[in-house]
Amino acid sequence: MRISLYPGSFDPFTNGHLDVVDRALAIFDKLIVAVAANPEKRQPLFTVDERLDLIRGSLEVATASRSRASRV
Repeated sequence: MRISLYPGSFDPFTNGHLDVVDRALAIFDKLIVAVAANPEKRQPLFTVDERLDLIRGSLEVATASRSRASRV
């Protein structure tokens, strides 16, 4: 099984990010989307938990069980 990691802040998660997920799933069997918090960066639009919820909702519709979002 080929597994890939897609790390980022995803603030916000965009259609461009979703396109990368779709393309990665064409190559890999499973994709882990790792949501990072960077306290050195500007004030985020969404908390990490809010971003995870938004990403999980997008991935649930688009990719079923072949991807998952995780906090880093």
